Amino acid sequence: MTAPTGGGFPSPLGVDSESMWAATAGLPEQMVVALEAGHAVDSLPEGDEIEAIAVLGMGGSGIAGDILMAVAAASSRVPVAVVKSYELPSWVGPRSLVFAVSCSGNTEETLATAEAALAVGASVVAVTGGGQLARLAGEHGAPVIPVPPSIPQPRAAIGAMSVPLLVVSDRIGLLPDAADQVAGALDHLRARRDQLVGPDSPAVEIARRIGRTIPLVHGAQGLPSVAASRWKTQVNENAKAPAMWSAQPELCHNEIAGWGQFGDATRQVITAVELRSADEHPQVARRFDWVAEVLREVVADVVEVRADGPSPIARFFDLVLVGDFVSLHLANRDGVDPGPVPILTELKDLLAVHAASATGG
Repeated sequence: MTAPTGGGFPSPLGVDSESMWAATAGLPEQMVVALEAGHAVDSLPEGDEIEAIAVLGMGGSGIAGDILMAVAAASSRVPVAVVKSYELPSWVGPRSLVFAVSCSGNTEETLATAEAALAVGASVVAVTGGGQLARLAGEHGAPVIPVPPSIPQPRAAIGAMSVPLLVVSDRIGLLPDAADQVAGALDHLRARRDQLVGPDSPAVEIARRIGRTIPLVHGAQGLPSVAASRWKTQVNENAKAPAMWSAQPELCHNEIAGWGQFGDATRQVITAVELRSADEHPQVARRFDWVAEVLREVVADVVEVRADGPSPIARFFDLVLVGDFVSLHLANRDGVDPGPVPILTELKDLLAVHAASATGG
């Protein structure tokens, strides 16, 4: 299976060795392929046999679970938990649906928890580009939804890894309307993408306002907070720069108290980015407005980004697209290649050496 990666959108970046601009621009087409993959997979459990869902995944793969959990909170009859560690929760068992998500198929935390889930009789569905996870699933007869190999980095595969979870959960009756929301988002996302790669891209202006400051991204609890987390990690990995995020209304119970001092310093180094959505609770909207007024006194700038789209899922991916392009423009400003993440490769190699030593390999 292959997925279009936005090849019709040449990169304006000074350096882009892994074609991250094209991969980012290809999100709508990637989601079309993911929709088809989610509908095509078979050997799924019956929905009435499932009492809970767990999503296993790390980094750019793990956000698929965050998305599913946020969507499910509003409409699913069963709880969803995301596991980003080596240990499987004790409640996972034969009446659990477990999505094991790894772009490479070799993420050691996900492999450890997937093996544990299979051992306790859970219904496992793997979403992966291959590797050990695909082999493990195949050995146990578990369904495998492929991640297209043309995608250069896990963080560029957000559609390929999250959409199948939404579609499968919908198909077995645990997440009504999710597949329709994804399908209904595509035309809007194509139009937003075309704007973001054009000469009047709002991402250029947002990146200019952030400049060389550290973005602090706020989003309302639910999908907007997942988008805020995504903005943070995209700045980390694409621009190789620090970033922070937090969620409303929780931040009004702690973080806001931390702005009482050091305004002379924070005004030089932090820009607040508020991700706003029509899905906000009215009281959360008021909190956003009040926090923006407070922050204008103590940060370099407060940037508001409003989600657009016909549904909550569409508005989420709208925010994702804007943030992804902002991170690419931040990388370009400093001549940073957005694709490679050598520090992550170095850490994985180090851990592999220690694991081999521990097992006598």
